[in-house]
Amino acid sequence: MQSRIFEPTPEGARKVILATNIAETSITVDGVSFVIDPGYGKQKSFNPRTGMEALTVTPCSRASATQRAGRAGRTGPGKCFRLYTQWAFYNEMDENTQPEIQRVNLSNVILLLKSLGVNDLLNFDFLDPPQEDTVIRACSQLYALGAFNDQGQLTKLGRRMAEFPMDPTLSKAIVASEKYGCTEEVVSICAMLSEQSSLLYRPKDKKLLADTAHQNLVALGGDHLTLLNIWTQWVETDYSIQWCYENFIQHRTLERVRNVRDQLVQLLDRVEVPLISNPNPADITPIQKAVTSGFFFNGARLNRSGESYRTIKQNQTVHVHPSSSMLEKKPRWVVYYELVLTSKEYMRQVMEIQPNWLLEGKVLYESFFL
Repeated sequence: MQSRIFEPTPEGARKVILATNIAETSITVDGVSFVIDPGYGKQKSFNPRTGMEALTVTPCSRASATQRAGRAGRTGPGKCFRLYTQWAFYNEMDENTQPEIQRVNLSNVILLLKSLGVNDLLNFDFLDPPQEDTVIRACSQLYALGAFNDQGQLTKLGRRMAEFPMDPTLSKAIVASEKYGCTEEVVSICAMLSEQSSLLYRPKDKKLLADTAHQNLVALGGDHLTLLNIWTQWVETDYSIQWCYENFIQHRTLERVRNVRDQLVQLLDRVEVPLISNPNPADITPIQKAVTSGFFFNGARLNRSGESYRTIKQNQTVHVHPSSSMLEKKPRWVVYYELVLTSKEYMRQVMEIQPNWLLEGKVLYESFFL
């Protein structure tokens, strides 16, 4: 559908393009004469207190509005219609969009700075200093993962984790997988998690077929193992495009996963982690334990009502995402990949666990379960 934007407009017709704020800077389409700017955009923001990401509709900044107006008339005369007043433009809109560093999880940035020898993080000369709360939460998470010692210095484990250009929870799971003897599977899961948001598709005219195909790919144990199953089946079909079409999976996304995975395998050499496969494919416990050792921070327990979960760390009510294979099963204890706020607080990519694995996977300060 998106590629149709760039097709030439038929004779005597008018093309209408609906776009999000991503198109502000990323795309230039020839021949756009008019832009209608509603003055809003969707912005991702991270709440350090709850550890939740939210994609919220917010008024755009003046800089964004100017950028949007610039989409019109690039190859000829054009106009921009703004659905807000001039007074609102000058008095209600911020001059610039809030920098991304002030609204994302900083765990990876903090780990990288530490590995470069920057120790005074609160006084580091950022171009746009992030909130102290976000820095403190990132440090406490890295301490719990074992990347920092109680002096706030980088440990040997932290140095190995810093070699991976990804979220520390994922890099901890990869390093821990050596102990459980399933590096190959955990690297595949981490590569799939990094691209999971755009993996499956569901065409309007083939919803039932797509749902059946996706249901057939579900593996026991949770969404992480379903992602591993998708990857394994794709590899067994020799990276077939036809298999992707039949199972309603984005081939381009899997190609990106393959690329990410190849890079991770090369990085394993650098941190001296051998690439070993789970000797008993029927036993998924080692894989679950390795993933839990990186994601114990993201543990949740089923409420008595059986409808929702409570996170262990923040004691906050959350729900299983409707796209999850665990939606009907409702296991007692789970770990999740991320929390997102849409119509409700949802856990994405949920995996069933045993509660004692949380204690096994932790390098925990005492207050964690209090």
